[in-house]
Amino acid sequence: MNALAIKKGAVRHSAYDLKDPFNGPEETHTLAVLVDNEAGVLARVIGLFSGRGYNIESLTVAETDHEGHLSRITIVTTGTPAVIEQIKAQLGRLVPVHDVHDLTVEGHAVQRELALIKVAGTGERRVEAMRLADVFRARVVDTTLESFVFELTGAPEKVDAFIALMRPLGRRDVARTGVAAIARGA
Repeated sequence: MNALAIKKGAVRHSAYDLKDPFNGPEETHTLAVLVDNEAGVLARVIGLFSGRGYNIESLTVAETDHEGHLSRITIVTTGTPAVIEQIKAQLGRLVPVHDVHDLTVEGHAVQRELALIKVAGTGERRVEAMRLADVFRARVVDTTLESFVFELTGAPEKVDAFIALMRPLGRRDVARTGVAAIARGA
């Protein structure tokens, strides 16, 4: 393209101007991965994520079929749609992986998380923590004169909200299991 065309406002096209499918709005997805229950499988799945710089926001693993020696890994991750598709394709190519489901795309899923929240406080703070625990249906699983440990099960957003409300009331520690999820319906 010559200088005259550039001055007249002609648009220059270059391969470098193409949109990168890996840059764009990020989405959070919940993936359910059925794998062989054997040594090293989790390390291979995690290695896929870490080797490519993908973040895992939540991870749960448990055996789901004792006789078939199968485990289910539930992973919550964030990325552009192209990155999520790449993650699913790469997971599907791993030898110990039997099945990969994107519960976010496949329809509604039930997601639950368990959290233990330690709150220290006396007087009004203690009363307010108990009142909020009742509203959120959190159970007291341990108590002393200075603290409570609440157990809360629910959607991750509910757990996040309860933890945030406990911060000014004396939240001292939090332990979370990570998301367990399963598709709704048949």
